[in-house]
Amino acid sequence: MKLDILAFGVHPDDIELGCSGTIIAALAEGKTVGIADLTQGELGTRGTAETRKTEAANAAAIMGVTIRENLQMADGFFQNDEAHQRKVIQVIRKYQPEIILCNAPEDRHPDHGRSARLVSDAAFLSGLRKIETIQDGIAQEAWRPKYVFHYIQDRFIQPSFVVDITPYHDQKIKAILAYTTQFNSPGTQEPQTYISSPQFLDTVKARALMLGKRIGVQYAEGFISEKVLGVSSFDAFIQNVT
Repeated sequence: MKLDILAFGVHPDDIELGCSGTIIAALAEGKTVGIADLTQGELGTRGTAETRKTEAANAAAIMGVTIRENLQMADGFFQNDEAHQRKVIQVIRKYQPEIILCNAPEDRHPDHGRSARLVSDAAFLSGLRKIETIQDGIAQEAWRPKYVFHYIQDRFIQPSFVVDITPYHDQKIKAILAYTTQFNSPGTQEPQTYISSPQFLDTVKARALMLGKRIGVQYAEGFISEKVLGVSSFDAFIQNVT
């Protein structure tokens, strides 16, 4: 199945936190969207690989995403090398997305920046026809997406553009809360973590409010583009005045 957008996250819940509002908005517009998680989040302090798998499926259902794969790379220890790049290339060629969304290029968690570089490099290499990959016994065709966009995560990075997610913000929060082992789960015997307090979700909402204010809407998500974005006419701005 060819996709319009393929979103990569190194851990299950990265996508929900960083770009799920944009994904829900794209689905509402009739776009086809899939998700690929690189790891199972097995090194997370709370929960297990099994619980994260269930939570990721529940979150995908809340977002309305029907395609979600896990590449089962080693949480914390995957590398941006040929073996891992080939795994990402296979997924890109399988779904042939026009747009890739992936982790922040620099962030508090070192996996995030490493994942961003891995996916970005693989997206370029995927367009080289002399790199051969096989899917279900069949040679894959070369494919390079038109754009690679990085969503903003814990640390603030000046966005290249922002997306209005106002109608879908509540749905985004529900998708995040599908990770019941990770976020604001009172009564658990698991240790508190950086992301498990109610205040952490407050910062997610505050970021969306702040980015929304910058374009005159209530809630928004920000993205960093790897290349300059162009328009063919000022109509692109006039038609989107808010």
